[in-house]
Amino acid sequence: MDDVTERDAFLHIAPELIMFLPVSRRRESQPITPDGSSTLGHHVESVGIPLTEVGPMTVGSCGVSPSYLPEPGDVVRVEAVPRPQQLPAEPRFLLDVHLGTLARRLRLLGIDTAYHNDMDDPSLVIQANEEHRVLVTQDRGLLRRRALWLGAYVRGSRPDDQLRDLLGRFAPPLRPWTRCTACNGELSPVSKHEVAPLLEAGTRRTYDVYGRCHDCGQIYWHGAHSERLRHIVRSAQEWAGSHGAVRP
Repeated sequence: MDDVTERDAFLHIAPELIMFLPVSRRRESQPITPDGSSTLGHHVESVGIPLTEVGPMTVGSCGVSPSYLPEPGDVVRVEAVPRPQQLPAEPRFLLDVHLGTLARRLRLLGIDTAYHNDMDDPSLVIQANEEHRVLVTQDRGLLRRRALWLGAYVRGSRPDDQLRDLLGRFAPPLRPWTRCTACNGELSPVSKHEVAPLLEAGTRRTYDVYGRCHDCGQIYWHGAHSERLRHIVRSAQEWAGSHGAVRP
């Protein structure tokens, strides 16, 4: 363990946040050295935890903010952000370039999700701020950008796990089959007659119910991949329902 002196204070890290610490320092109690100018937020980030993942912080029975200046002997309890996380409005998301599969699954569930496979970090922050979207990423450096209004680290290496983590954290309303998985636009029913000239002959013969994206014009029908997509939707709905991870 690091050398500890009477000038030190301590961060007591919630179990959910231990994963952000370097492997060699994954302990609940983290000594810090107050210097009269470094804020609590700085100390928390210096041990590896993005402030986007931090909930209430307390010294004794008193709540403190990230701007608090720790004093020698302080014991600061650092909790994880409460779940579901409360936002001023229904959550809308912007995913970074590495989360394309998750973006398509969120759109499949009718969740407003922006995604670009060629956008750099500064542009992501600008869009998230301008559109009040939660920036979702596994890039801790991106979450530490001071200009970012709100971000979230998504846990898991598989899209299934990432989806459940996001549903558990934000409990967004689920409205399956209402968004374009290609561009995030809203879908509306459209008559077979109206879209018939745009369809392959086999599709026209086989399917009668269609939807079209308001933004990009993509046409949708329940085709060969429908069962796989229905399974994704059912699994998400069942998981969210059993974990209380859905808003009315």
